[in-house]
Amino acid sequence: MNSQYVLKMEGITKEYFGNRVLNDVNLSVRPGEIHALMGENGAGKSTLMNVLFGMPVIHNTGGFSGTIEVGGEAVTIDNPQKAMELGIGMVHQEFMLIPGFTVTENIKIGREKTTPGIASRIFGKALERLDVDSMRKDARKALDTIGLDIEEYVKVKGLPVGYMQFIEIAREIDKTGIKLMIFDEPTAVLTESEAERLLEAMRVIASKGIAIVFITHRLDEVIAVTDSMTILRDGQFVKRIETKETSAVEIAELMIGRKVEKLLDDTTDERVLSDENIILSLKNYFVDMPGERVKGIDLDVRRGEILGIGGLAGQGKLGIPNGIMGLFDAEGTIVLDGVSIDPKKLGDALKKGMGFVSEDRRSVGLLLEESIEHNIAFTAMQIKGSFLKNIGVGKLYDAKKGRTHAEDMIRQLDIRCTSASQQVGALSGGNQQKVCLARALALHPILLVVSEPTRGIDIGAKKLVIELLANLNRREGMTVIVVSSELNELRSICDRIAIISEGKIASVMKPNDSDADFGLAMAGYKERRKGS
Repeated sequence: MNSQYVLKMEGITKEYFGNRVLNDVNLSVRPGEIHALMGENGAGKSTLMNVLFGMPVIHNTGGFSGTIEVGGEAVTIDNPQKAMELGIGMVHQEFMLIPGFTVTENIKIGREKTTPGIASRIFGKALERLDVDSMRKDARKALDTIGLDIEEYVKVKGLPVGYMQFIEIAREIDKTGIKLMIFDEPTAVLTESEAERLLEAMRVIASKGIAIVFITHRLDEVIAVTDSMTILRDGQFVKRIETKETSAVEIAELMIGRKVEKLLDDTTDERVLSDENIILSLKNYFVDMPGERVKGIDLDVRRGEILGIGGLAGQGKLGIPNGIMGLFDAEGTIVLDGVSIDPKKLGDALKKGMGFVSEDRRSVGLLLEESIEHNIAFTAMQIKGSFLKNIGVGKLYDAKKGRTHAEDMIRQLDIRCTSASQQVGALSGGNQQKVCLARALALHPILLVVSEPTRGIDIGAKKLVIELLANLNRREGMTVIVVSSELNELRSICDRIAIISEGKIASVMKPNDSDADFGLAMAGYKERRKGS
C-alpha cells in the first residue's frame, strides 16, 4: 500500500440527474501538508469535498464513481460519521455551533466526558455526570493551540463572528485521531487580522502532522500558507502544483483559462460610447445584503453600453442591483439619468426608469401560478398604471390591451408556450427567463439590469437570451447591466466588466483582457503583475 499520502482520491466522477459536475477528478494530500483546492464557482470544489465527507446529498443522488484511500488503504465513506471515524474533520462555511451552549460544550458536543455516580451505578450510564473540569481542560488545550484567548466557560451567543470560526476549528482539533482537516473558505467572514491569525493556526496544526485541504479564492493566502494545490475547472482536474514552483499569474490562468464560447454572433456596432455621457452613477455605495455585502464602491455606467458585473459568489456583485431596487438596506448616492434614486423606497428605481430582472426568478421575478399575460403586465400596472382603463371613479385591468401586448412580446422574444394564458410555472427555465425580461421591458426602461440571466437554463436558451440582450442594446439603444457568475457570458457580450471582490471593485476590465488578469481580479489578488 502507498502511504505517502494521507488522502488519495482518484477518478472521482459525479452526476446530478444527468449533469456531470465532476469528471475524473484526482486529489492527493500528504501528512502535515497544507493543500489548496482551487477553482471558480461551479468548478466542483464543494462537490468533491461532499464526496470525501460522505454527505447525504451525494449518496441520495446515485453516489459517485472513483476510489478514495486514507493512509494508503481503500475506504468507503458513505456518511459523515464514517469520515470522522477515519480522522477527517471539516470546518464548514456555515457555523455548526449552538448559541446557548458554552465554548466548552460546543467543542465537546458528541464527545462529552462523564464520571459515574451512585445513580448511574444503579440505573445505568445515561445518568453519569458530566466531567466539566476535564472537558474544560480539553477545550483550553484546543483553544491555546490556535491562539484563541477566550474563557472556555462563556456562551457562544453574542461572540464576534471571528471567534465562532476559531471555536469551530478548536472543536475539530480536539477530536482524537484527526488526520485531515477541510477548511472551506474559513477566512471569508474574518477581518484581516483574524485571517492572519487563522493562517498561523493552520501552520501550527500542519506542524503536528495533520494535513489540511484549504478551499479559498484568495490567491495571496494560497501563496502565503500552502505547500501545494490542486486546480479544478468546470468539474475537471487541471493540475497538481507545488506552490513554490508556481505564481499567482499561473494559478489564475489555470483557474480561468478556457476557450471562450461564442454566445453572440458578430453584429455591426455603430454605437458611440463616451466616458462623459453617464446614465447611472453610484458614489460611496454600500449594501447590507447578507452574503453579498457591498462595501463602498464608485461606479459609472456609460449611456448605451452593456456593462458586466462579475466575481465569485458572496463577493457582493448581487448586492449592487438588489440595493438599488430597495430590496436590501443601501446607502450612498445613486443617480439615474440626472435623477436621484432613494434606495430606501421600494420601487423608486422602477418609477424613475430602471428595469430589473432578479437572479431569483421563481421567488422574486415571477408569479408562477399566474398566466404569461398577467406576469408581463403586473409590474407596469403597479408602477406606471399601464394596462388599466378608467371605469367611473376607478380603474380596471384592460384585458384587450394586456393580451395584445403579451402576444406581441411572445412573438418578439420567441417565448415557447401554448398561449398568453398559459401558467408561467409550466414553462421551461429559458422561457420563464424571457417572461421576466418581457415584464421588465413593459416599463419601457432607459436602463435594464439583469441578474444571472442564464442561470439554470440550457446552452441553446443561453444563446437566445444573450442575443436578446444584445439586440435590445444594439437596435433599441438600451443601456444594459448584466450581473453574472458566468465569466464567459460576460466576456461574450459586455463592453466593460467590473469585477467585485470582498464588496469592492477589484478592477474594471475589457472582455479581451487575459485569463490571468481576470483570475487575479476575481481572487482579489493585491499584487497585480506589471502592466496589468
